Amino acid sequence: MNTKEIDKKYRAYSKYYKNLLVNEGIKDVDMRMSSYEKRLKDMYGSKEFEAHNVYPSTNVSFVYAVIAMCLELKEAGYTDERIVPAVEKCMEGRWDAFVKILKFIDLFPFCFSVVRKWNKSDHADRIKDGSVTYDHFELGKEKVEYYISKCMYVEMFSSYGIRPLCKIFCNTDRIAYSGLTRHVKFVRHSDLSDGNACFDEIIKNEGRNQ
Repeated sequence: MNTKEIDKKYRAYSKYYKNLLVNEGIKDVDMRMSSYEKRLKDMYGSKEFEAHNVYPSTNVSFVYAVIAMCLELKEAGYTDERIVPAVEKCMEGRWDAFVKILKFIDLFPFCFSVVRKWNKSDHADRIKDGSVTYDHFELGKEKVEYYISKCMYVEMFSSYGIRPLCKIFCNTDRIAYSGLTRHVKFVRHSDLSDGNACFDEIIKNEGRNQ
């Protein structure tokens, strides 16, 4: 990316880190924001970013923004157990509108059909650009099931030595499906942030939770 693009990306994502600092009651916000800005812009100009930024289905610039937050917090003495909820909280607003839309869709009996189409489309996109390796993908009429052995989200976090903190992105599935409870049941057996595979089941629920 050129300097103008880097500045634009930084402005788009730095607000989340500032929210985090405020939420955590951390002092010296300006100093910490300057440190975050330098780190993120350096990362955007790195060979690692150039190598990773080749997957159209993945917002790599945003993933790097979150990785930079995690590295800043680890440098400040935060444990992984503190970092995950802190980052998730600072980005609540990013998910609120999406979850509300899902809750509306969840009112209708065709909800599972919509979810099934989403998963079919996402699978096709990930296979096309190679960002996710599926060992198994089943698109049934009443259940979607997949087993993922490699994911570039995890690989990006691993390249910076913080693989467990990719839990932040692994948890976005849980957040999304929290808005779908009447007609869809989401079961996560494991994910790649701390396991050997991401193994999920999305099951037609027939509105049993009404």
